[in-house]
Amino acid sequence: MKYQDEYRDPELAGRIIRAIGERSRTAARLMEICGTHTMAIFRAGIRSVLPETITLISGPGCPVCVTAAEDIDRAVALCRQPGVIVATFGDLMRVPGSESSLNREKARGADVRVVYAGFDALEIARQNPQRRVVMVGIGFETTAPTIAATVRQANREGLQNFFLLSAHKLLPPAMEVLLAAEDVHIDGFLCPGHVTTIIGIEPYRKVAQQYGKPCVVSGFEPVDILQSIYMLISQVESGESEVEIQYSRAVNSEGNERARKLMAEVFDTVDASWRGLGSIPGSGLRLKRDFREHDAELHFDLEVPTVRQHPGCRCGEVLRGSCTPVDCPLFRSSCTPSNPYGPCMVSSEGTCAAYYQYHGV
Repeated sequence: MKYQDEYRDPELAGRIIRAIGERSRTAARLMEICGTHTMAIFRAGIRSVLPETITLISGPGCPVCVTAAEDIDRAVALCRQPGVIVATFGDLMRVPGSESSLNREKARGADVRVVYAGFDALEIARQNPQRRVVMVGIGFETTAPTIAATVRQANREGLQNFFLLSAHKLLPPAMEVLLAAEDVHIDGFLCPGHVTTIIGIEPYRKVAQQYGKPCVVSGFEPVDILQSIYMLISQVESGESEVEIQYSRAVNSEGNERARKLMAEVFDTVDASWRGLGSIPGSGLRLKRDFREHDAELHFDLEVPTVRQHPGCRCGEVLRGSCTPVDCPLFRSSCTPSNPYGPCMVSSEGTCAAYYQYHGV
């Protein structure tokens, strides 16, 4: 297939749906880790066409959603400091911290700017040499290489007014935490195609071999996802646990070695705090010693009070897949896209936002 429409072909999708129905005999809970998959599944109505034996669970693959409330509080603290320009991606603006968000701080006069790439923040630093510019970096292995390239370029140019507050996350360690959780049962993973273009499939082999859970790297169109579900179900039914690539038009087994080298040049792997999952060893990225002059954590006062979250918000459980948004008492009543209480309702890839837009429609 060459064109996008072919990946949305109703006749082809129907044949795969019938094949899934004929193949599936064992009850199976499959987690789509990626928020892009979650939204694509809801948009195409895929849950409604699967047999009752298959349950799809949404996981913690939305980078905005898993950003810890403490990191939001620290970003808010940054933009309240005089002479500071905070730059970040648009989705992060409305995510609530303990008592504010970047969007609210901007409305109160803070200089917070939405950028589409790290290099946009670098240009802001060049144009404002008298100001300190802090990029609040979020995202998984897909985004981290571009931020690494930005920091390296700032270092080469000697831009002493450019800093990074890194909230980047690595996905594979979170998969192991989910498999160890007592309140979550997972029989297989629909793995994200874009992250895998960087990391390759090797990190998933431990999940498949040690935990006995099949993994299929999937594209994002309806036919991609249906075919991936069929591949997962086939493994479940035959008792296998391998790593397979459905998204072969974009992903290869090795991933992008150049991007990984760039990440390794700029970042150290550290423990990181995830919303809903707590602290996960080796799941975060922090600037190496050679780039510490750009590390916001070393140059700004980022001490913040103990995090306070809305007691009724169940975003953390939604991110673990231990409940769905409709189980949250705030969902659709007081928590809506225009008045979100948690990040899962804010993000365009958030599970609550997907349920709000498509569930029961």
